[in-house]
Amino acid sequence: MAKTKTTSNSTSVNSKNILSRLNFFQDITQKIFEKKPLKNLLDEIIFASKQLLFAEASSLLLYDKKDKLLHFHTVTGEKGKSIKSKSIKLGEGISGWTAKNKKPIIIDDCYKDSRFNKEFDAKSGFKTRNMISVPMVRKKELIGVIQTMNKRGRKTFTAQDLKLFEALAAQCSVAIDNARLIELEIKSAEMKYELNTAHNIQMKLIPQNVPSFEDLDISVKLVPAKEVGGDYFNIIQVNQNETLFMIADVSGKSISAALIVSTVYSFLQTYLILGGNNFNLEQFVISLNKFLIASTGMDKFVTAWFGLYNHSSGIIHSINAGHNPIYFLKNNSNQLGKLSMGGLMLGSIDFPYASEEFQLTEKDLIVFYTDGVPEAMNSRGEEYGENNFEELILSGRNLTASDLSDLIFYGVKKYRGKAEQSDDITLGILRIK
Repeated sequence: MAKTKTTSNSTSVNSKNILSRLNFFQDITQKIFEKKPLKNLLDEIIFASKQLLFAEASSLLLYDKKDKLLHFHTVTGEKGKSIKSKSIKLGEGISGWTAKNKKPIIIDDCYKDSRFNKEFDAKSGFKTRNMISVPMVRKKELIGVIQTMNKRGRKTFTAQDLKLFEALAAQCSVAIDNARLIELEIKSAEMKYELNTAHNIQMKLIPQNVPSFEDLDISVKLVPAKEVGGDYFNIIQVNQNETLFMIADVSGKSISAALIVSTVYSFLQTYLILGGNNFNLEQFVISLNKFLIASTGMDKFVTAWFGLYNHSSGIIHSINAGHNPIYFLKNNSNQLGKLSMGGLMLGSIDFPYASEEFQLTEKDLIVFYTDGVPEAMNSRGEEYGENNFEELILSGRNLTASDLSDLIFYGVKKYRGKAEQSDDITLGILRIK
């Protein structure tokens, strides 16, 4: 009778232990599948592994497809931080073997296993007696490896421990994969918001309507790409007799470029208010350059062209600050000229900018633009180029400013074909009536 009673009590205890572990496992998996940042999820997995298997320490390594290495996310247990920065090759040590073979393993005595790397114990001061190492695999793709070391009470890990740990690893693989997808979605949403912000900044700073003049036929259009750049233009009548034409292209893309555009815009407005009617183009460009040097980083610069047109004399004063050459075409010529005199890009070094001026007469033409025109690419990665651009200008030389602009945009779009627009395109046409 006593023997039977003992067996019954033992069975009852084992049933309670199994039920307790199953309940704990269920709680763990529910927590793992809650929405949370990837780092928090990994921390939770490593902590759960240690608790579930009554282990002294645990570790989690993620596999990076780019460098094909296993990287420790975290290690629990004494002195675990000393090995966190280490990375492991596939096939190297117990974790590398687990990852390469995508198979779980129980080791009762690590120091008797030839695959065990004693270096980690030596660095951490932790003595690894036994361990379970299990791969995390999702759709046949390696996610990483989780391990527990040293069963408490100086016991060894059991077959039941292995089954529970494999089940946990399977759940973790799904949770990590989902968490990564969520992070990608968040980053995508953040990027979309950033690009929309940059686009809105650009659109608010450029003239909504091009000003009209009795002696000039003008068309300026900015078409942003999906990745917003830093194109900018403005046409401002600085006094009763002079109008400033400017076009600029900020290095880089997205919101940082758009913010520099806003810096250029605010400087322009402030300079005009403080300078009054006596506008000096050279002093303006020199001052803008110094302001950008002081207010932007070394990796940010602006290429720009400035043309100050005198309505009474018909003379245009030109400064090109590292920008694409500006085309001009005299009515009686079949040869395109280029306005390139000026100096270095703005925001790089303090520089004494040179200028040039020339007389414009009836039907003379000026075309200013950003590099989105000649550098537009087709699906083969071939640029539209300056030659195609120049031929198109010459072919449409007798068109109105608006019609010539439409012709050029159509030509660029036709050349690009199904390829996406890779950069902002800004195009300005100025014709003397």
